[in-house]
Amino acid sequence: MKYLLHVVIIALMGTTNIFSQTPNFEYGDNVNAGHYATVNGIKMYYEIYGEGEPLLLLHGNGGSIRGHSGRIEHFKNKYQVIAIDSRAHGKTEDIGDSLTYKNMTKDIDELLEYLNIDSCYIWGQSDGGIIGLRLAFDYPDKVKKLAVYGANITADTTAIFLQLFELVDKVLESTTDNHEKRLMKLMKFQPQIEYDELSKINVPVLIMSGDRDAIKLEHTLKIFNHIKNSNLFIMPGATHFGSYEKPDLFNTVLEDFFTKPFSKTSTVEKLYNRYQ
Repeated sequence: MKYLLHVVIIALMGTTNIFSQTPNFEYGDNVNAGHYATVNGIKMYYEIYGEGEPLLLLHGNGGSIRGHSGRIEHFKNKYQVIAIDSRAHGKTEDIGDSLTYKNMTKDIDELLEYLNIDSCYIWGQSDGGIIGLRLAFDYPDKVKKLAVYGANITADTTAIFLQLFELVDKVLESTTDNHEKRLMKLMKFQPQIEYDELSKINVPVLIMSGDRDAIKLEHTLKIFNHIKNSNLFIMPGATHFGSYEKPDLFNTVLEDFFTKPFSKTSTVEKLYNRYQ
């Protein structure tokens, strides 16, 4: 039971290799593309592929660069893809009680400074989406456009289904692994972002979710409604792993958002302008 719960929870929130589009295990362990940078008191591991506009990929809880294999394969021919292992994940240092989204966001800000990147496109999956949202209001100059999939801003049942919290509690009760326990506590008690903070975001944001996501649709819609320059995409027939379950659809939507001029023109505005 313990092993099963571990797999379920980490897979659910972290999007690990189970849905990788390209089973290329070089990603996340590539001596030719991998580097370390000392940022915000830790050694952060990252890999860079391709050339062009920088595109930063942020994984979820329990994930790592390896879960981005298919995404890197698709986008490295058009962008300079920067994939990172978040604090206490993959090859990036775990230094104890420093695992907060605020700290993880500052890590990214300092990494971009280290890489001399003024601003970039960002895609964040789950916890990576939470970090992306924090970047957009804490360090807005670093964000050109932001797309997030399956992100939440509160750790309660208004955002996440009760059954998932119950699974997290079972893992916390059974695990003797301190690192696993800290990842579960991160999931259970964080984030705690105020909706007013979302209202500070001015950069274009694409809010994405599966229609059968771990995050409740009403919570996703509320996030969308509090970010003035946002678009919304709900993937049909998709779970929290929609970007991996339907990669062609996901990549098309993501690329359209990054490459086309941002628009939030409503039907009312179009009709009013036509017939006034």
